[in-house]
Amino acid sequence: MYDEANMEMKRTLWIVFALMMGVTLQAQSVADYESDGMECTSITVGKKASADGSVMTSHTDDSHRSRTNIYVTPEQDYEPGATQTLYKREWAKKQQPGQMLRYDNIPVGEIPQVEHTYQFLNTAYPCVNEAQLAIGESTFGGRPELKSDSGLIDCQRLCMLLLQRCCTAREAIETAGVLLKKYGWIDAGECLTIADKDEVWHLEILGPGRGKLGAVWAAQRVPDDHVAVNANASTIREINLKDKDYFMASDNVYSLARDNGWWDGKSTFRFAYAYAPQTRTSMACRRREWRVFDLVAPSLHLDPNAENYPFSVKPDTLVTLEKMMSIFRDFYEGTPYDMRKTLTVTDKDGKTVISPMANPFMKLDELKLHRINGGWNERGERSIAVHFTVYATIIQCRNWLPDEVGALCWFALDNVASSIYVPIYANVTDLPSTYKTDGRLTGFSRESAWWGFNRVGTIAAQRWGDMHVTVDKTWQPLQKEFIKEHYVIEQEAMELIKQDRYEEAVQVLTNFTDICGNEAVERAWKLGDELWTTYDGQW
Repeated sequence: MYDEANMEMKRTLWIVFALMMGVTLQAQSVADYESDGMECTSITVGKKASADGSVMTSHTDDSHRSRTNIYVTPEQDYEPGATQTLYKREWAKKQQPGQMLRYDNIPVGEIPQVEHTYQFLNTAYPCVNEAQLAIGESTFGGRPELKSDSGLIDCQRLCMLLLQRCCTAREAIETAGVLLKKYGWIDAGECLTIADKDEVWHLEILGPGRGKLGAVWAAQRVPDDHVAVNANASTIREINLKDKDYFMASDNVYSLARDNGWWDGKSTFRFAYAYAPQTRTSMACRRREWRVFDLVAPSLHLDPNAENYPFSVKPDTLVTLEKMMSIFRDFYEGTPYDMRKTLTVTDKDGKTVISPMANPFMKLDELKLHRINGGWNERGERSIAVHFTVYATIIQCRNWLPDEVGALCWFALDNVASSIYVPIYANVTDLPSTYKTDGRLTGFSRESAWWGFNRVGTIAAQRWGDMHVTVDKTWQPLQKEFIKEHYVIEQEAMELIKQDRYEEAVQVLTNFTDICGNEAVERAWKLGDELWTTYDGQW
């Protein structure tokens, strides 16, 4: 038991410390991580590559600017003639010193609304709907001259529109093609990893050029027995539009490249090299591609310095949910690319070991104090887990379960390496209030779940070698408990559905999500207190 008076004093000190750190992080974040290749990772798994037969997509929103909350947008019916306002993101104009970086949504136009929209989980990039359509995201930028300011649809809005209107991945891609051709894309190059109950596709989209309306895009299906990854680089190369089971593309996919001199019209057409060639040279992207494939298929012995990898690979063993979680916690530990490798000390036994002060989430100003692994930061490296993750999803779509149960989003806040995934079903009627509260608007607050996890990650990084042991001892048993219990809850919900008691089944799932979310947040605040008080004398 802690001494309460002492704890309250330390909580107060922490609040001051956190607010000071918020200013520091804000000042360096834009300069440190504005470049391409630093933000977001998405891993996809076909139904024959997963251990339980689920189709999986995923996403880490690695950003200093995205909102931190998640909430339910219910289904809705609309009258004929209704419209939907679309927005684009711009830097908030009223940002004050010490305020968390954020975007404002600026209205850009309206499009006709459909008669009925599906319920979906509304994250910064909306992620899954009640019909088991799920979306991950990863920005790859592409040729800057392709970005257009003449359209209405950006990436976040497209995710929302597809989840509102579609049930399958193919329908979503076809709908995206129609919407983008008519209303135009106003974002940088983006990859959406779109899954349904049976298959998963990667859809890569860019603008048509400045002053032009429309988009250029290509989509490739991940084979059912394969795993794929997008890590801020275009990975679609050769496309075969005669093979409609595996490829789709916009009708200008060849002509736009040829007209701009990016393809001669004779040699093999490669989408990535026509529209985003610089992404294939980024080590921040390529190293993550290699790491994901090496973790699921080490037998391939892929070259960690290669320029290209297969679009997808067959895993050596079926991929479990736990394996996916472990990949997203990865920071190259045990490889030559662990940034801590050269930061060593001599322990009490005279052995050379990695310093407990060395952490895998050092920011660029910290990295500049060291020549990490012969210039880690100069190569633009980053690992899969990073300190600037806002939230992460792993979404399972399961064709053997009714939609009320089948779509399950495992949701983590902040750095996945120091956080926990909470189960959130796409059909829940509500979420814990702390998950619905955007920490970027509140500032440091115990009313926002994100701040609890952010505090843990920030403190743990100060002495990672020791503190991550405490973090793991807290989260690992609870993560196993959440995974074990969700099977029991699903059986309970299924029994109710068999009796046509659908609303009761959804309430069971809602209650379970609420319990797990509240327990995770409560543990996060207690864990932060424990780290703060146990290790404060060692900083």
